[in-house]
Amino acid sequence: MARRRPRRGKAKKDEQGVAVPRIAPVSPARPKRVEAQPDPADLYGALDLGTNSCRMLIAQPKGNQLHVVDSFSKSVQLGHGLEASGRLSRQSMARTVSALKICQKKLTRHNVKRARLVATEACRRATNAAEFIDVVRRDTGLILDIIEPEEEARLAVVACAPLVSMKTEQLLVVDIGGGSTELVWIDLSRVPRVERPRAIMRLHLGFDHTDTVFPKAKVVDWISIPLGVATLKDQYRDVTDDGARFALMSWFFEEQLAKFSPYDDAADQAREGFQIIGTSGTVTTVAASHLGLKRYDRNKVDGLRMTSDQIDFVIQDYLSLGPSGRRNDPRIGRDRHSLIMSGAAILQALLRAWPTDRLSVADRGLREGMLYAQMSSDGVLEDGPF
Repeated sequence: MARRRPRRGKAKKDEQGVAVPRIAPVSPARPKRVEAQPDPADLYGALDLGTNSCRMLIAQPKGNQLHVVDSFSKSVQLGHGLEASGRLSRQSMARTVSALKICQKKLTRHNVKRARLVATEACRRATNAAEFIDVVRRDTGLILDIIEPEEEARLAVVACAPLVSMKTEQLLVVDIGGGSTELVWIDLSRVPRVERPRAIMRLHLGFDHTDTVFPKAKVVDWISIPLGVATLKDQYRDVTDDGARFALMSWFFEEQLAKFSPYDDAADQAREGFQIIGTSGTVTTVAASHLGLKRYDRNKVDGLRMTSDQIDFVIQDYLSLGPSGRRNDPRIGRDRHSLIMSGAAILQALLRAWPTDRLSVADRGLREGMLYAQMSSDGVLEDGPF
């Protein structure tokens, strides 16, 4: 029922007949309700449940960066068999719930007050995803949010902001996942050099966000290709020849790049002022192999720059090893050896289109992007260049 307006009396007039404004009676001032502000010492959580892996970070803001307090990563192969059946299998769901129980215990132990828990491509595609989300809630108390590809791409880009060179005018960020690959092309040419990393950070507000205060990075195009290391491998699992399977995967992925508008001008774009940032287990594994690391060291890998020739040399080495050699190669790791060639096929296709001597390796991605976005929204990160 609509409220009726109270009846007003006739307005009083002065000697010239001009209406005298009403003055409301002054009531005793009430104390303003103050919203609780986030404490910079509070811990934040970010969980990324992908097609192949379950990853979580717990961190707190430290200046304009993150200080990681705890982490978790496990290959759960949630999307195993999804390509053929369209459903998440009971075994895959059981493995994943076991991993999520560990995450829940860590979040509770660290008294994490603000957390973002997301699922990506496998849950976007599975017909029984809602059933799986309910099982997770029932068995762990965690509520997973299935995010859209655009948000996944945005957050991956935000995570890479500290790696953006001030000389970069055209930036391609590539996130090779288990079930999909996101590509984002960003024009920074109109952003002052010192502001370029900050302009990337502000993309957490949206690709189409209009900002009249800060310089704006222009997103030329972005695409989510439903092929990642697990789904691409599954499509060619019947090809027995190792080299032939790799070639087919690489050329098939490149065919999908035709839907990405910057691909049309690829030959003209790989020039001075162009930078690729690659974020994925594939890229970090290739970097570790290039460095000859038998024990993975994030400090040596994150931010490393590689040329197309260096990456191609590592890929050719993987091919020469064959399946059994890769399985026993300590640089690749037990959780990665069965997926490294499908990831390498994607990487090779990208570098055929955009050869460069400036591919930056990012051991960071969706989790870091979620943390930056949460902390930025709460105002607990210091402003300024990275």
